[in-house]
Amino acid sequence: MPGVDKLAVELGVNRKTMDAALRLLERERLLARQGPRRKRLILAPDKNISRSMRIAMLLYESTDSQREYIIKLPDALTNAGHTFVTTTKSLMELKMDVARVRRFVKKTTADAWVVMAGSREVLEWFSTQPLPVFALFGRRQDLPVAAIGPDYRGAIAATVRHLARLGHRRIVMLNHRERRVPYPGPPERAFLDELAALGIPVGDYNLPDWEETPKGLRRLLNSLFRVTPPTALIIDEPNLFIATQQFLAEQGLQVPQQVSLVSTEILSQFNWCMTEVSHYRWDYSKVVPRIIRWAATVSRGRPDVKQTFVPAEFVSGGTIGPVPTPDAKV
Repeated sequence: MPGVDKLAVELGVNRKTMDAALRLLERERLLARQGPRRKRLILAPDKNISRSMRIAMLLYESTDSQREYIIKLPDALTNAGHTFVTTTKSLMELKMDVARVRRFVKKTTADAWVVMAGSREVLEWFSTQPLPVFALFGRRQDLPVAAIGPDYRGAIAATVRHLARLGHRRIVMLNHRERRVPYPGPPERAFLDELAALGIPVGDYNLPDWEETPKGLRRLLNSLFRVTPPTALIIDEPNLFIATQQFLAEQGLQVPQQVSLVSTEILSQFNWCMTEVSHYRWDYSKVVPRIIRWAATVSRGRPDVKQTFVPAEFVSGGTIGPVPTPDAKV
């Protein structure tokens, strides 16, 4: 590196300012002193030095922006020296279609991505891209991507056993397509395995396929309750839980007297319910710190594909009851 005096003249600043700037570059390990009256040595960039990144987030659906940990994430990334990129589409708006996701990502200026509840196909595509990706939930098992999310397997198995003790055998799980395709995910597999272990016949009835629209959900529920009505439903996500509650109310079916319900998640709005909603609980506070650690690692040019699974706990609540008696209205 040229000397202080020469650089000060060339850049039009005083010597003290130039010397302070060079000392700053030394602290950042971009320059090194070689001794008195010797010029500083320019060092190759140190991979321990992080760079500021533009990190974009692809939500599952737009309403997820109101989740507490999603609200906290932009400020946490900004405080860590990065820029949070607000995107205009969600995975649901892109119809979880890989071609649409690819076009959207290509049009978005970002150095890294956080993808919420991606399908197997979507996360497989992200895992082949040069940009770092962090999977927040989704079908990320065995893919080379960093991730965090709840491990529902133990909680689901506990739910099935609890329901079976109360006499339930017609137990159905309602969830999104990406949890079932191309094959049932670990929580869904745990559900089916526990049913089988208890001697309950397992089939498409327990994990039904359906068109993921409000009308499609209503058609499914009409079909389920027309012939062999389930006595218990485990429902993925609060929006489906609320829609199912409305359907049951319209049919004059009481919870939990005639149908038991479990939500895989809990909303703060559920605190207003007179009866506690049966649900799964896990430590959401681990989400933001894990994403910040991932950002710090990849911003230094290092790979991070660690996947964190946070144990979930079954909370029985008040929306679970004994199986209906034969003379109960169904």
